[in-house]
Amino acid sequence: MKVVAINGSARKDGNTALLIRHVFEELNAAGIETELIQLAGKPVKGCIACYRCFENKDRQCAVKDDVINECLAKMDEADGIILGSPTYFADMTAQLKALCDRAFFVARANDDMFARKVGAAVVAVRRGGAVPVFDSINHYFLIGQMIVPGSVYWNLAFGREIGQVEEDEEGLKTMKLLGQNMAWLLAKLRG
Repeated sequence: MKVVAINGSARKDGNTALLIRHVFEELNAAGIETELIQLAGKPVKGCIACYRCFENKDRQCAVKDDVINECLAKMDEADGIILGSPTYFADMTAQLKALCDRAFFVARANDDMFARKVGAAVVAVRRGGAVPVFDSINHYFLIGQMIVPGSVYWNLAFGREIGQVEEDEEGLKTMKLLGQNMAWLLAKLRG
């Protein structure tokens, strides 16, 4: 089994990546392979509403000059998908939003290719606005017919400067339990 995580932060290896790695620790402990893709510094374009994904049905976006198709291929082959974002004005980053718009549109055009995969949101926040980010990511999972595990709290942790999320004990506990619940669910689905 494999879980791919996409970190939508503009800061490579920042707080969002640290939180994802805490989830990965639990997945790895359960024997699940993990891979982290970081969008920082990579070109990501928004959906141009060309609808060619519905014509081509090749599990790719027709726009080929950015990182989206690489991410789509990894998401397609994975059993589970983690989407992570810092909180930007009470929502996800523009890069992650662009990825979600395009990836989930391509998935819909290709017989709902993410259906019944396990999806989890991971959110870093300085102070407030994280719940709308968590909700936005989960809206994509749910419309994509994905299965979303819970944790002891919403999947978020507090910290502004890189590394500060490591001081949020409740946030780290939430990530740990998310990883455990995700591993449990993946094992049950594999049956």
